[in-house]
Amino acid sequence: MLFSPRLALALAVVLSAAAEEVDFATQVQPILSEYCYHCHGPDAGTREAELRLDTKEGAYRVKDGLAAIHPGDSTTSEVIRRVLSDDPEVVMPPPKSKRVIPAADKELLKRWVDEGAKWGEHWAFVAPKRPEVPGGLPHPIEALVGERLKKEKLSPAPEAPKEKLLRRVSLDLTGLPPTAAELDGFLADHSPDAYDKAVDRLLASPRFGERMVWDWLDAARYADTNGFQGDPTRAMWYWRDWAIRAFNENMSYDRFTVEQLAGDLLPNPTQDQLLATGFHRNHMINGEGGRIPEESRVDYVMDRTETTATVWMGLTFQCSRCHDHKFDPISQRDYYQLSAFFNSIDESGGNDAGGLAHPVMTLATPEETQRIASLKLAESTARQERDALAKAVAGDQASWEKSLAVTSAAPVEWTVLHPESATSEAGATLMPQPDGSILVSGTNAETDEYLVLARNALKSVTAMKLEALPDPSFGNGGPGRANNGNFVLGELVVLGGGEPLGLEPVSADFEQGGWPLRHVADGKDDTGWAVMPAFGKAHEAVIAFDAPVPGRQPETLSFRLRFRTSNKQHTLGRFRISITNAPRTLLRPVPDAVKAALAVAAEQRNAAQQNTVRDFHHATEPRLVASNKRLAAATSARESAEQALPKTMIMRERAKPRDTHILIKGNWEARGDKVGYGVPAILPPLPAGEPPNRLTLAKWLVSPEHPLTARVTVNRYWQMFFGTGLVKTAEDFGVQGERPVHPQLLDWLAVEFRESGWDVKKLLRLIVTSATYKQSSVVPPGMAERDPDNRLLARGPRHRLPSWMLRDQALAASGLLVEKVGGPPVKGYQPAGVWEDATFGQIQYVQDHGDALYRRSLYTFWRRIVGPTMFFDVASRQSCAVRTGLTNTPLHALVTLNDVTYTEAARVLAQRMMKEGGGSDDLRLTHGFRLCTSRAPDEADVRLLLSALKLLRQQYQADPEAARKLIAAGESKPDAALDSVELAAFTGMASLLLNLDETLCNE
Repeated sequence: MLFSPRLALALAVVLSAAAEEVDFATQVQPILSEYCYHCHGPDAGTREAELRLDTKEGAYRVKDGLAAIHPGDSTTSEVIRRVLSDDPEVVMPPPKSKRVIPAADKELLKRWVDEGAKWGEHWAFVAPKRPEVPGGLPHPIEALVGERLKKEKLSPAPEAPKEKLLRRVSLDLTGLPPTAAELDGFLADHSPDAYDKAVDRLLASPRFGERMVWDWLDAARYADTNGFQGDPTRAMWYWRDWAIRAFNENMSYDRFTVEQLAGDLLPNPTQDQLLATGFHRNHMINGEGGRIPEESRVDYVMDRTETTATVWMGLTFQCSRCHDHKFDPISQRDYYQLSAFFNSIDESGGNDAGGLAHPVMTLATPEETQRIASLKLAESTARQERDALAKAVAGDQASWEKSLAVTSAAPVEWTVLHPESATSEAGATLMPQPDGSILVSGTNAETDEYLVLARNALKSVTAMKLEALPDPSFGNGGPGRANNGNFVLGELVVLGGGEPLGLEPVSADFEQGGWPLRHVADGKDDTGWAVMPAFGKAHEAVIAFDAPVPGRQPETLSFRLRFRTSNKQHTLGRFRISITNAPRTLLRPVPDAVKAALAVAAEQRNAAQQNTVRDFHHATEPRLVASNKRLAAATSARESAEQALPKTMIMRERAKPRDTHILIKGNWEARGDKVGYGVPAILPPLPAGEPPNRLTLAKWLVSPEHPLTARVTVNRYWQMFFGTGLVKTAEDFGVQGERPVHPQLLDWLAVEFRESGWDVKKLLRLIVTSATYKQSSVVPPGMAERDPDNRLLARGPRHRLPSWMLRDQALAASGLLVEKVGGPPVKGYQPAGVWEDATFGQIQYVQDHGDALYRRSLYTFWRRIVGPTMFFDVASRQSCAVRTGLTNTPLHALVTLNDVTYTEAARVLAQRMMKEGGGSDDLRLTHGFRLCTSRAPDEADVRLLLSALKLLRQQYQADPEAARKLIAAGESKPDAALDSVELAAFTGMASLLLNLDETLCNE
């Protein structure tokens, strides 16, 4: 539902006395926006009667002798005539629209026209100017708020008690309540600047950045997975940690903006500046099968465009994807001109970087960088050695060709090895047969390894042959023991004289697709050689040794056949091993193409024939084969090391910019007019002479002339403290959004923020040290009805804490909280089956243990398709969100009264109460009450708490098993020195304290 500006007026946002002149911006434009702009607004595609009422020129236009609006005369104004008409054929809006203008608004329109129909611009599109601050009060905020309160004949509330004030500001600035020591120190400090010192301490705390970043994560749509089908994990927490550091270091907001939107375009960008650009890589990534990458890429461009508009300008740009905006002066051309800045990121739209999507950045430590450099040097050295050897071998080619002609006619003689022993790691029976083969029976484990020992009867062994033989005892006749007769030999290891031999797989009579023979010597257990579907047949594989094995008879050869792939029970059923001392040139069958090339005299061969012979020569030359293996190993080591380095997504421009077109109805395939780089015409133009890129756009957003960025930003910070912004519609500063309750205060803060050098901590300090913020939140009689949402600011802010802050508070009060800034996300407690049900069992939730369970909420692993279950009121993180509503949904109680985190925290808090509070019940309960609420309970509170404790004792004394079950919750162990019934009773009391209204709210 669209937000109605009339509701804002009803809430006493802006009220004008009957005697005052009607104001266009605050009274008339909201009526026109609500009832007229649908058909007579900025969207040319749906505009009726060629009448436009969102511009002065359109509203004052005279056509065919009729004036839509005739300033000073409502009787000759066609708009007023139709608005006031009772004729269903004439009245506007038409009855079919089901939009009925209230009588009071009709009269307001008539008055405005009769008073001269003075036009005005929408307030948000006019650059803010610093208003004059009324004198008499030391703080500008309370002065501006006080001026409004005087007009409303209201008085500000007195200052809140010190303990409530410290709790409020501690939660607002750090997301955590004050410790007992901090509270005691503050209460004992009676100096005039005690509160200011506390604020400075909180702003300097590393907790500050952790608190501030949460709202920014919502705006940035941050999560730890991509979303969509499969929802693969991504590593964007490096960007999250950059944002925490930026807040803690008080990075100016203009620099904060520039680095996130265009850090890669800065001169010689640092690693941190590149990391910052991850802001616009936090969007969802669609890697579903059959998805067209270009369609996804266009979606990402649109997401960045709309997110930029929401976060920095508070404008609902998404309305202009398909048509001109129906309410705001934003055309579809404006939309695509802004999108052009994000249209040339060097990305394909595909999920093309192993769960990430290019462009990505590798994050290496100095040690890792040095190691990669060493591996690159080793690879370069191996390549140089191989190239030098290849040149040397080329000189031997003529003699090799002659020897090949002589030896190729001779058959390879194989000597069957009769094993001295053959055993199975998993307990299968390996029985030697008269023909030298080995028949396997008995246990067929999921994985296995065969060890065969045999005497070498030859000298200078050059190769071995492995025969996989069929047998009727296996499915489909084998030769494998899998049900279908297949096998997968993952690795083959051969030892001669106790030393492993270098292996070169030469040939196999048959290879299953994706399972070639070369995999038996690649050092990986999850690859291998298989023969499906050629079952029931004999197969053979020839494997050469890098160097001939000298025979020192009697020499024992050791053969290890490993079957450890994911294909379970795919072991060999019957096999035979033979060896030969034949030259390597005989081992590899000479391909017909090589034979044909050799038949041509060397000087008469064409280029293709020369290459064919040379390549076969190199493939059969032992020294070159060994050198190539060394190079391959060096390359593999370097690639593995680089692939193991952490990576994160960033932005990077492609070399050639893409053309940008208006997409008809937002359809990525329907390209309309080509457009250039640009910004909405209603806003200041881009600076002349600057290159059209994201860096220029980012600087434009934080330029002094821009009317929106400073206002939108300070409004969100105000919202952070007061629950609602000075403009309630934080995501919409357009015509349909709410007009600011305190427009002068908003503009003063915006100008102050900008002129302070965009100093975030200074702005926040200014707000929380104001008398307006420090007021008591007690609601005077009658004010709940007059100002239920405290928009007039006649009292201090009081609101329900968000779920993430409630969790952190419970951990802090109990003493469980582990304070470590940054790092990878953690998986805490979660009900069983949540991920599994959402992913049809494809993704399993594996809980972390130890300190990970007690980290702050912002480090919780966030799966995009099913968010953390304990956060019941948060943004989905699937799109940009700058306003998250507070809630008291039943899920709240379900979590805070039953979730393992809270139950465990209650038990640990109970232990703390019993150990630290003193020897009596009232002292223990007082201690727990103060840890949760930051104040001491009064006598009535203590009586209620003692009464509740008595009932819980009786309950658990009658049911000791329930007591043991309660205190067993969580990974930490209950204190064995404490009686289980007594501990359970105090655990119940701790849970009660953690769920008090005072505990659940910000004071």
